[in-house]
Amino acid sequence: MTISALWLFSVALGASALGGVLGMASGIFIVPILTLFGHLDIRAAIGASIVSVIACSCGSAAPFLRGHLTNIKLAIVLEVATTLGALTGVLLAGTVPTNFLFLLFAAVLVVSAIQMLMRRKGPTLATVQPSGGWSDRLELNSSYFDRERQQVTSYSVTRVPMGLGLMYGAGLISALLGIGSGVLKIPAMDTALRLPIKVSSATSNFMIGVTAAASAGAYFMRGEIVPSIAGPIVLGSVVGSIAGARYVIGASSDKLRVLFVIVLLLLAVQMLLSVFGIHLGGRT
Repeated sequence: MTISALWLFSVALGASALGGVLGMASGIFIVPILTLFGHLDIRAAIGASIVSVIACSCGSAAPFLRGHLTNIKLAIVLEVATTLGALTGVLLAGTVPTNFLFLLFAAVLVVSAIQMLMRRKGPTLATVQPSGGWSDRLELNSSYFDRERQQVTSYSVTRVPMGLGLMYGAGLISALLGIGSGVLKIPAMDTALRLPIKVSSATSNFMIGVTAAASAGAYFMRGEIVPSIAGPIVLGSVVGSIAGARYVIGASSDKLRVLFVIVLLLLAVQMLLSVFGIHLGGRT
């Protein structure tokens, strides 16, 4: 089936803009759209999405860096564990059955929806408390200027070892599914490291490109990255991610979170149906 480059560009543009608002890469939306509506093989969709994740990181990281929201030191520390997880995922990707990928993706979508609702109900500012241990030795604690409240917010980083373990798992799932691991990194940073939401989103956006780059080469060598598909998706991802990142810095996204939860749950249902050979658009 021939897919229009304009359609691919539009899908990536919209998915990246929406993902940017939530601090995620576009893979969480692009893979199910390409497989369910574009009728692409899931491995080809994952390959294109892996490349789009790198593009999203390049596009959305800059606005967050200019806003001094990204904790670069913390990103470097956490990326060690995430990259190791991504490399593990690459080694397992060729041996994982397609139906299991669909099932795993559905589970990730459901968890993402739950975490997004929890983030919406959670506190908007981190509690400043003594962190000790790794945080002090590595000088990970920091502060940023909150434009919404017009004040400087200081925060401390807690439970770094637990965060490293969660980051390894996020990188593993990211490589297997071709999604930006921000969908798992952000909840991990909130629950384990106790970071403010905006810092979690910005730091995650800074990291996701490195995680994807660790596995993109292997996908390319296996022939699972098709240039005619990945090209338009990369262009749309860069434009969309920049727009989404600029919007989220000073805007509240509560209403969009509700919409995304609905979309994620619907996609999760269809992915579960795909396990049994039931696809949208009559695909069998």
